[in-house]
Amino acid sequence: MTGNEAKVRSIETLDAFRASLIIFLTKARRSVDQVSEEVNRTRQWITNDQKFHWQTQLKRRTQVMHQAEQELVSARFSTLRASTTMQEMAVRKAKKSVKEAEEKIQQVKAWSRNFDAAIDPSLKKIESLRSYLDHDIPKAIAWLSQLQRSLSAYTDNTPIIVEPSTPSTSPEDDPADPSISPPAL
Repeated sequence: MTGNEAKVRSIETLDAFRASLIIFLTKARRSVDQVSEEVNRTRQWITNDQKFHWQTQLKRRTQVMHQAEQELVSARFSTLRASTTMQEMAVRKAKKSVKEAEEKIQQVKAWSRNFDAAIDPSLKKIESLRSYLDHDIPKAIAWLSQLQRSLSAYTDNTPIIVEPSTPSTSPEDDPADPSISPPAL
């Protein structure tokens, strides 16, 4: 037996392998689809959801800051209050909150700009895997099916015994034929 020969002991084993390959293909395609969907959901979350969330937060926090500043101005003009410390703390807290929202908006913009560049190498690998799953694995499954059919046909046929044939001889080739005389010298 040379290195290129296979020793097939069971066609059923080929069938089980082919079935496992089909299951693998189904699960792998599902996984690749889930990864692609997750990438799209993440892109959507960054570019739309987070952008909208932090813009809304900035507006809300800016309103809170303006209200705190108004309360501080009112407290300073009020002759009844001796201290404006609470209002000053509220203004500082509101300004810090507004600054945080502005920073988040800048981060979301950066994520949006850089998302495709960051994820692109991984997506290329995923698409390469998808191509392999869509083209090569189905070819392998088809090849295994053909191999099974060929091996089944081979094992189902009873061997044909071929009788050793005697080479056909013409009268001129048969040395035992007395009608043939040897060539003249």
